[in-house]
Amino acid sequence: MDANTYSLKQILAQERRFVVPTFQRDYEWTLEGQWELLFDDLEAVTDRLFEARMNAELTGQSLSKADRQVTPHFLGAVVLDQLSAPAGGLDLRAIIDGQQRLTTLQLLLRGVLDVLIEKESSRAQQVRRLLQNPSDIIAADHERYKLWPRRKDRDMWPVVMSDEVTTSVGHGYLQARAYFAKRARTAVVGLNGQDLTDVVVDALLDLFKLVVIDLEDNDDAQVIFEVLNGRQTPLSATDLVKNLLFLRAELRDEKHLEDLYDRFWSPFDDDWWKINKGRGHAARGRRDILLSSWLTAVSADEANIGHLYSEVRRYLDAADRQTPDVLAELREYGAAYRDVYSATGRGTMRLRQSYQRFDRLELVTVTPLLIWLRTQPPERLSERDHELAVLALESWAVRRVITGANTRTYGKAFLEVLKAVRSAASNPEESIAHAIVTALHAAPAGLGWPEDSELEDNFVNRPFYGVLTQERIRMLLGAIDERMQHDNPRTEPAEFDYDRLQIEHVMPQSWRDHWALDSPNEELRLLDAQQREQWVHRMGNLTLVTSDFNQDVSNLAWGVKRNALATHAKLQISAGFAITEIWNETTIESRARLLAKFAALVWPAADRLIENLDSAD
Repeated sequence: MDANTYSLKQILAQERRFVVPTFQRDYEWTLEGQWELLFDDLEAVTDRLFEARMNAELTGQSLSKADRQVTPHFLGAVVLDQLSAPAGGLDLRAIIDGQQRLTTLQLLLRGVLDVLIEKESSRAQQVRRLLQNPSDIIAADHERYKLWPRRKDRDMWPVVMSDEVTTSVGHGYLQARAYFAKRARTAVVGLNGQDLTDVVVDALLDLFKLVVIDLEDNDDAQVIFEVLNGRQTPLSATDLVKNLLFLRAELRDEKHLEDLYDRFWSPFDDDWWKINKGRGHAARGRRDILLSSWLTAVSADEANIGHLYSEVRRYLDAADRQTPDVLAELREYGAAYRDVYSATGRGTMRLRQSYQRFDRLELVTVTPLLIWLRTQPPERLSERDHELAVLALESWAVRRVITGANTRTYGKAFLEVLKAVRSAASNPEESIAHAIVTALHAAPAGLGWPEDSELEDNFVNRPFYGVLTQERIRMLLGAIDERMQHDNPRTEPAEFDYDRLQIEHVMPQSWRDHWALDSPNEELRLLDAQQREQWVHRMGNLTLVTSDFNQDVSNLAWGVKRNALATHAKLQISAGFAITEIWNETTIESRARLLAKFAALVWPAADRLIENLDSAD
């Protein structure tokens, strides 16, 4: 990153074009908000410069030294991204941040130029050179303008920058120019009638200063923007990438940009896409998550959501793809993302169920794989294989949740799977679903696919309540209950919204009053009490109840509580309570083993999925 402080003259005197990306936001600065304050600042700097020069004349000090001692006025920062330009062409910079500021300064210069022309000042040509490039170095008429606004304003800009003073001032640009000219006419005349033209021009050109940040290849506009704005202005990486895509298209002279926007990009303006997912500092808008997932899927390289702009820029430079193709692909991936994460998304019942469970797990790193699978044509990935592929991902992830496995390297793990399935997809003889199962099954140590025995061991011995979120526990118990209902032909069909059910400890957390230990001595009672505190939070002691469950009996003895739980017997995970005479550590363990057995059916081990795939072949 090259960051330096420059005067307005130094910035604009170069033979360069500053281009505002096509779909940047509207020009929003106003008289009350910014114009008046900006000219007030110019007058203050002019006063300081005039006073310094007057003192220099009185003391015999050189004017140049006096000028250097005047405190300049800093206008903030602009962030520029260098764009490729034809050999011998004008240098190009995209305005990443600072569009409003640079545009207003151009309008201020134009207003001052109007006054200089009226006064037939010799300084007029100097100011004009800060608005226009020399005619002998431009290849097209629009290249004469130092600043080239967004596409919507480009018909107006030549009018605003021309020497003709229009009587129409409806547009904000024209209003700003007229306002600055009006203020300049007053500013160039001193209190005693002195001609302050040179002082005003020198103050504007030399003492108005900006910090100019020129991005280099490894810099990220996204991060720099956040730092400059104190992280108070929400920034969408997707908005930056959108501007980059359409600016590239424009510079390549690709046609019908508005049509491209309407066809491919406008769906992403929907409020649904702007909702943040994730927690705390990790929260990102859905559009940013989609962009990251798309980039990971198409590049087979893990995208960093905190540096999306620079990574997308590098990808586009290397791939040299046409903008319509990239936009069409983004729209396809956007539709796939919405199918996965929207309540109204498309997909079979089995796929919808898996997507909901991934959402409960808050497992964002699997998103590139899920949406990549949805972009595959049906002749390459059948509905059955699609379901098995997603089930494999779900089973691997849920089994690792049950066993308390570390999730830190999931991004890299899913990336390796993605590479494997991309390779399989390129070979008509290979199965995409088989490639997913094989890649997950062959994962290195620390990323393994837990076996059935590991599920049972964790269900029996590991505390779940207080360790997993309640959403995850509900998801586990609900999925097991569904499977129990499916496998029991005597069960009356029943549907439950498991998300609305409450988690209940069968043996209550406050067990001491009504669930006495029968240990023979105090020492054993203390030991058994410590162990019971662990058993209470294990999966075998957890069930689901509806909101009408009588909480008054929650902590009462088993003989009373059993009858209350029996009213929830339509839930298969609660069906056995009515005939259970004693509820203790032994029955908790037995129920845990039963739940683990059904969990292994809901989320099959790798070898069973491979058998299913082989039987289909």
